[in-house]
Amino acid sequence: MNKKSVEQPPGAVLVVGGGIGGVQTALDLAEQGFKVYLVERKIGIGGVMAQLDKTFPTNDCSICILSPKLVEAGRHRNIELITNAELQNLRGNAGNFQADIIVHPRYVDLDKCTACGDCAKECPVTRPDLFNENLGDRQAIYRLFEQATPSAFAIEKAGIPPCRAACPIHVNAQGYIALIRDGKFKEALALIREKNPFPGITGRICTHPCEDKCERAKLDEPVAIDSLKRFVADFESEPEWDLTCEPEKDKKVGIIGSG
Repeated sequence: MNKKSVEQPPGAVLVVGGGIGGVQTALDLAEQGFKVYLVERKIGIGGVMAQLDKTFPTNDCSICILSPKLVEAGRHRNIELITNAELQNLRGNAGNFQADIIVHPRYVDLDKCTACGDCAKECPVTRPDLFNENLGDRQAIYRLFEQATPSAFAIEKAGIPPCRAACPIHVNAQGYIALIRDGKFKEALALIREKNPFPGITGRICTHPCEDKCERAKLDEPVAIDSLKRFVADFESEPEWDLTCEPEKDKKVGIIGSG
C-alpha cells in the first residue's frame, strides 16, 4: 500500500469518485485546460452506471453511453487516473490544497498488462462477483468489467496468505519471494529478518509448514519457500554482497541462546 501525496499545481483539480458524474466532470474540466486527478476506490472507473442495462427515461443502452466516456477519460492528456485509491486527507485553502491519497496495490503492472485474460483462465481461486451482485463467481485475478478503464487486471487478496498463516512466526513469504524474483536479495533478506533473525539456520532445520499450505500445489507443486529462504541467506556470504555496517556503538549486547 503506497501513500501518494498530490501537491496540485495552479489550475489543477482533484475529482473524487469515478462514476459517471466524476468522469463527466473530469472530462469537462480537462477540456477547459485544467489538470485533473481522478481518484476512484475501485480498480476501474465507471461506477454503478456500468452495472445497468438501460437508462431512464430513454431506455438507451447504458454501456453504449458510458464506454466512450471511459475511453476518452483514460486517454485524455489532462486526466490522471488514480484507481484502487482512497482520499485520506485534504488540507489547505481555496486555490492551494494538498491531498494525501492511499493507493492500494493491484499486484499487476498497468504498463505491462495487455488485458488478454490468460491469467484469469489459469487462476485456481474464485471469489464472489460483486460487480454482478454475487450472481456468480469470478477469479481472484480479474477485470472489473469488459469495458473497464484502465483496461488491466488486478488481484484481490483476502486476509493473510495460507503460507504466512501456517508459519509459526508469520514470516511474509510472498513478500520475500517476490523480491527474490526481482533480484532484490538484500531487500528480501531484510524482510525475512523482520521476523526471523537467523534465516540461514532456520532454512536448514525448519519443517516448512508454509509449503504444506501453498496454494500453488493445487495447480502443480508448492513453491520451494524454504529453499529460497536458505538461498538468500547463503547469498549474503558471497564476495559481491556489499553490506554497509552501521557505525559502532559504545554499548555491547550479549545474547544467550538462539531459539
